[in-house]
Amino acid sequence: MPHDMDLIVTLAAGLVAALALGLVAKRLALSPIVGYLVAGYCIGPFSPGFVADGSIANQFAELGVILLMFGVGLHFHLKDLVAVRGVAVPGAVAQIAASAVLGTVVTHALGWSWTAGAVFGTAISVASTVVLTRVLADNKALHTPTGHIAVGWLIVEDLFTIVVLVLLPTLYGPGAGEAGLGRTLAVAGGKLFALVAVAAVAGRYVLPRFFGHIARTGSRELFTLAVLASALGLAVGAAVFFGASMALGAFLAGMIVGQSEFGARAASDAMPMRDAFAVLFFVSVGMLLDPAALAAQWPLALATLAIVLVGKPLAALIVVLALGRPLAVALSVSAALAQIGEFSFILATLATSLGILPKEAGTALVAASVVSILVNPWLYQGVAPLAARLTRGRGRTVRPTAEDAAEAAGGSLSAIVVGYGPVGSTLCRILADNGIEPVVVEMNIDTVRALAASGKRVVHGDAASREILLHAGVETAASLFITASGLPAREIVEAALELRPEIRIVSRAGYLREAQALRQEGAKAVFSGEGEVALAMSTYLLRELGASAEQIDRERDRVRRELFESAGQTTEAAPA
Repeated sequence: MPHDMDLIVTLAAGLVAALALGLVAKRLALSPIVGYLVAGYCIGPFSPGFVADGSIANQFAELGVILLMFGVGLHFHLKDLVAVRGVAVPGAVAQIAASAVLGTVVTHALGWSWTAGAVFGTAISVASTVVLTRVLADNKALHTPTGHIAVGWLIVEDLFTIVVLVLLPTLYGPGAGEAGLGRTLAVAGGKLFALVAVAAVAGRYVLPRFFGHIARTGSRELFTLAVLASALGLAVGAAVFFGASMALGAFLAGMIVGQSEFGARAASDAMPMRDAFAVLFFVSVGMLLDPAALAAQWPLALATLAIVLVGKPLAALIVVLALGRPLAVALSVSAALAQIGEFSFILATLATSLGILPKEAGTALVAASVVSILVNPWLYQGVAPLAARLTRGRGRTVRPTAEDAAEAAGGSLSAIVVGYGPVGSTLCRILADNGIEPVVVEMNIDTVRALAASGKRVVHGDAASREILLHAGVETAASLFITASGLPAREIVEAALELRPEIRIVSRAGYLREAQALRQEGAKAVFSGEGEVALAMSTYLLRELGASAEQIDRERDRVRRELFESAGQTTEAAPA
């Protein structure tokens, strides 16, 4: 079979198997990641039937890693880490140290070297970004104090892992022994500093102008292509010119873009591609699962799982309690971190390629990942009843609401205004005059920059994207106003209600039939341009014909009944 056919067949088999088994996992109330891992096993060399090309799958996995790291960088904000640094930094450091010690002790007892044990322990100390954020979001805890601590904790773990990813090739790669340790570290540090400096200059002067030029073309395809080209270009450049990992280059690219006004739109446009190749990353990991090796190495797999589900959470629990946080917060944080995922595999794969870790490490990690990802949502859901039982008599446990989340984020309930034309700008002024902070979602980059320069909150991107709505704060917003014409209003309404079912949506529609559809989707009030024009012109005509005020009011009521109520629109939605 030709090589190009191998590539297509491997890609198709991986995606189809991941889709099928991801759906099965979802139906069983499991994380789809479990389905992706099982899909990898099904098309891998250790199961009967079709066997995908492992080298091609690994290349797709490498692309998935780059895009995952780019996504981590897009969402990385120093202010988020600073806000919870008192808990996240010492907590993450203590947990990494505890995992490294436990991993070293356990694996050394099984005959591994001290270095291999320390690297393995470090690998299993890192929780999955995908799993953690999804579990927190599903339990409405992402924007609570618990969510902030857990995400800040994860950022510290990710940063530490990135440092390790940079140091391992330097210390154990080809030619590592030719220079002393001090010189090796100095050279690595110099290259890393140069990379950061170049990335900072590019982020400050080059990329904003580049993305601004692309955004003004109005082409979504070109903007998406620009995002991917930036991620891959900086990733490859970091490896070729600075000797760093492509993962680090992608992270820096994401962090640069994420700090600009294009961050939300870049995250939205890159997410479908990132998610697709991230799926292939998990599929490639699943291909490594060897049941025979697992049966032979069951003590290692069992010990790894014990560290992930018991050792890591216990260390986190002790640290959070020692730092004076409530028991409920400590239990929630420790439960959210009781899993491993993509970064563990990235680090272990690199260490295995450098000859630091034996091949059986991958088998143990796959087994521990599948089980921990499987039980983590259930584990987190059991925290609230356990905390209530343990704190019974000490006070009342209150479930966090959207208002609590907004207060924890340091703000109040806001309103999202989609579009900043004459209608949108008028609504923003009225909202601000009444003490409600508007957040504008706008596609025109020049308007976005003008609003940002005036101190207004603005997000650049398509409001039909859930990622854009999340950046705009939909989870704590009281209302959503769709003010511009030509927008995919139905998609915006659907996405907003999925993220926050209680949000009040007021929308503009071009035609009466669109108004009816929007109300059926869940919009509270819809203003149809077609109906409003008919009403205004009817009023004008009656005045020109000399009708009395009573006749005009009676005719306007008739127009409302004929137009708005026949379209399923209440008179409230069509005021005079």
